[in-house]
Amino acid sequence: MEHVPPPAEELVLLDRELVRLDARRSQLLTRRTWLLSVLAANGPAQAPGPAPWGPPPARGPVAPWGPARAHSAPAFGPPAPAARAHSAQNVLLVLGGLLLTVAALAFTLVSWGDMGIGGRSAVLTAVTAGALIAPAALLRRGLSSTAEALAALASVLMVLDAYALYEVAVPDADGAGYAATASAVLAVLWAAYGLLLDRLRLPLPLAVCAAQLPLVLWAWAGGAGALWFAGALLVTAALDGVLALRLTRASVRVPACVGLCVTGGTGLLVALVESLTAGGPAGAVAPGALLLAGAGLALAGAHRAPGPFAVAGGAVAGLAAVAGVGGVAAAGVPDGWPVLVYLLCGGALLAGVRAPLGRAAARGLVRASGAVTAGAVLISLPAVMVVATGPVTRLGGVWSGLPDSARDAVGARELPWREMAAAPVVLLLVAVALGAAYRWWEGVVRWAGPAAGARPAWRDAAGAAAVALAWSGLTVLPAALDLSFATALAGQLVLVVAAFAVAVGGLRGGAPAVALTAGVTGSAGAAGAGLLSLATEAATYTAFGLLVAVFTAVAVALEPAGERASAPVAVRAASACAAVVCAAVPAAALGASLGLAVHESAALLLAVPAVTALLGARLGGHPVALPVELTGAAAGAVAVAMALGDARSLALVLALCAVVASGTALRPERRPLAGYLATGLFVLAAWVRLSVSGVSAPEAYTLPVTVPALVIGVLRRRGDASASSWTAYGPGLAVTLVPSLFAAWGDPDWPRPLLLGAAALVITLLGARLRLQALLVLGGAVLALDALHELAPYVVQVAGALPRWVAPALAGVLLLAVGATYEKRLRDARRLRDALGRMR
Repeated sequence: MEHVPPPAEELVLLDRELVRLDARRSQLLTRRTWLLSVLAANGPAQAPGPAPWGPPPARGPVAPWGPARAHSAPAFGPPAPAARAHSAQNVLLVLGGLLLTVAALAFTLVSWGDMGIGGRSAVLTAVTAGALIAPAALLRRGLSSTAEALAALASVLMVLDAYALYEVAVPDADGAGYAATASAVLAVLWAAYGLLLDRLRLPLPLAVCAAQLPLVLWAWAGGAGALWFAGALLVTAALDGVLALRLTRASVRVPACVGLCVTGGTGLLVALVESLTAGGPAGAVAPGALLLAGAGLALAGAHRAPGPFAVAGGAVAGLAAVAGVGGVAAAGVPDGWPVLVYLLCGGALLAGVRAPLGRAAARGLVRASGAVTAGAVLISLPAVMVVATGPVTRLGGVWSGLPDSARDAVGARELPWREMAAAPVVLLLVAVALGAAYRWWEGVVRWAGPAAGARPAWRDAAGAAAVALAWSGLTVLPAALDLSFATALAGQLVLVVAAFAVAVGGLRGGAPAVALTAGVTGSAGAAGAGLLSLATEAATYTAFGLLVAVFTAVAVALEPAGERASAPVAVRAASACAAVVCAAVPAAALGASLGLAVHESAALLLAVPAVTALLGARLGGHPVALPVELTGAAAGAVAVAMALGDARSLALVLALCAVVASGTALRPERRPLAGYLATGLFVLAAWVRLSVSGVSAPEAYTLPVTVPALVIGVLRRRGDASASSWTAYGPGLAVTLVPSLFAAWGDPDWPRPLLLGAAALVITLLGARLRLQALLVLGGAVLALDALHELAPYVVQVAGALPRWVAPALAGVLLLAVGATYEKRLRDARRLRDALGRMR
């Protein structure tokens, strides 16, 4: 059955219809874009006029479509976007306004003098009147953008008119006074014009900006002082605040708020400077009155302002009130004490929280009080830093004698203590206030309401800050009062005890922030007290003895008892380690008290690692045991360093350290590390002692030690077959083999190397036969090194006879061989490692 029309002809018809539809769609979209631009420019009430319809797009030739191709319309690109009429209109209006403004300026400044008074008046009146009248007609026709441009031009012309009037009518008048009057008149005229034509957005903001100038310029014209300027600025700020609160238009509120911040802030700063520089209470009254007036204005605005603006207003009001009242009182107190006056005024500011000011304004008062308190604390902190870091100077004069006073002890005699005398009082007052708030937090919240903040984090922060400030105030108090050295040191020690008591109580009572702060301050106080005590011998023993007792008591007090939760292991371990460190100081100082040299005093310090080893054995698997033992081992390392100046003392200290390590190795959990350490220390002690004695045949001294050591090792292996060969035989073999190896390397004869090599060979074979790792490794290493010593002269001779290129060539061949058989060598090394690992 055949189709009528044929398929090919029908396909051509469909393609033509689709092309026509695409052209019509593009035409409608263009028309829609134009209509939208007209509505956006003239408002929805303005009916768009007719627009020329463009010709339909040309239809291209339609290619015949084959039956195998998919049926689709020709691809037409989207129509070119038309330029937005509104944007173009704004550009044209702005350019036109700028050109007219430039022309007006040129006319006023250049061509003004070429015209008579009548011509000038006529031109000014005509142009300005026309620029002011035209926007009304334009607004009625919906041409708001054009009206805005002409209003801007009229505003510029009004300013030029004022300038021209000054130049012609009153050239001898005071410039500042005329500018103040002109700005006031312009502000009134712009405000009236903006209210009359309320659809214009520009005149009212211009009126607000012009209103910022009259009072300040009048004060300038009258030669007023700084306080009159501050008063003029505050009155201007009050007017801005009224505008910001009364008017709802954003175009007026924004410049009013900006003006309020600039003029009000400047006025308050000027009054504050005058208050701070006043010569006495009488001179601070007038600035204080201005500050209080500013506080009243800010508080009145905060009562009606929304959200964050009310908080900011309350904070500004609080700060201004503190500056006003505190400035009068502070002007009559000695240097250094005004900070205390401002602090008390800031504390009294909290009484306003209960006043019916609104929640946000009350919160601003709380923040103002906090800012004043923080400022007072920051001003007092330099004295604390000086006293806290001053004891470091004692390191350069250990046991140099009793200082004259606490200030001399911390090296701060030359500081201006008269200006810093109030620091401890300020810190302690703030600490007491925060401590009381922490103690009775629920009552504070009920009294202050939502402004206090009821979150637990605030309470923890208050408690931690109270502890830190109390410690700071009590630390700096002896130096501020210039007390005696003994009183200052005793006060520091008492303060350390109190801080750690608070830390323990905080951990037990579930106050980790308070406990952490108390622990940090207590540790800092302990370090300071310890450094201070280095001034005299008696103070050193007294202070460090007390610190040992305090840290030990803290570690014991934090142990869990019954169902009570225990403190973190790290805290207990830190306390115990601190006790060990404090115990090491008097042990090291004992030698100096006995008149011994430093290397002679080293052996006395070993009492610390010995005691910690015994204590570790007593504690067993307690988590604090290992840190305590490691701290004691560190004291042993210090003893070794002290003995380095004398070889005999070094040998004795090494031997004693080895004895302590051997005793520790008796405990199964410490045996591997302590056993190796004891072996190494014994060997080192033997080497040092043999070197001191000038022994050339060490075997005579080491063999008597090796034989019983090996016998003990055999007995140990019989009783415990799982014991390592290193523990059983390693120390005994190393005592003889290692010194003999060193002696053989320095011996030019052949008997000792031969005997040492034979003995090492026998030990190596026994190790391989009995599968003992220590014998195999020690014997093999000594045998290899002994053989290398014997072959070294011949190697040197051969190397000297061969050409220089032979050595790198042999090295290259060796590397190639190893690289070619890398996998095989790796498997051999793994088998050797596994074989050694299976040995005991």
